[in-house]
Amino acid sequence: MPTRIAIFEDNDRLRETLTYLLKMNDYEVVGDYGRCDEAATIVRVYKPDVVLMDIDMPGINGIEAVKKIRAFNQQVQIIMLTVFDDNRHVLDAICAGASGYLLKKYISDHLPEAIAQVLQGEAPMSRGIARMVIQSMQESARPVNDTYHLTPREKEVLAHLSKGNSYKLIAAHFYISIDTVRSHIKNIYEKLKVHNQVEAVSKAAKERLL
Repeated sequence: MPTRIAIFEDNDRLRETLTYLLKMNDYEVVGDYGRCDEAATIVRVYKPDVVLMDIDMPGINGIEAVKKIRAFNQQVQIIMLTVFDDNRHVLDAICAGASGYLLKKYISDHLPEAIAQVLQGEAPMSRGIARMVIQSMQESARPVNDTYHLTPREKEVLAHLSKGNSYKLIAAHFYISIDTVRSHIKNIYEKLKVHNQVEAVSKAAKERLL
């Protein structure tokens, strides 16, 4: 069964381009919308696997729409599409529950890969954005003791996640299989009591675990 995707983008030409690109990659586009006021209802009805959400939308913005979706659905993967790369928009989107963050100038080259990553539990974002998130978190962080008992290898894997590296890159760096990487990450999530990569990276920064 093909992956089901809903698009929320107010630029008509870009929305058409996204629809064409996704269909060319064998995704099923369940709908494309120029506003996100009814995004929560649309997700309830059409049950997409992935939502592509522009931040700067007419009516309610994409960040508010994500909050409404997350109020009842924690499973759907939400990738923010935006021209913004500043701290405020990035952090607001992540705090709202975004699964990943993709700048529009990289869409044609990275969108299929980003979708594959969120479906595997990763959090796609450019390395520049990942560094920005960590820096912002560290500036307001309070040091606490590391009581999570992460192993040295788990800390190394977590450090790579914090840099925005994919599972494949981590596996290649340590000369281990992707399944082994997934096993380490599962252990990290359990020890930190988080559910995804964004939460793990944010917690690591806030509590200075690295």
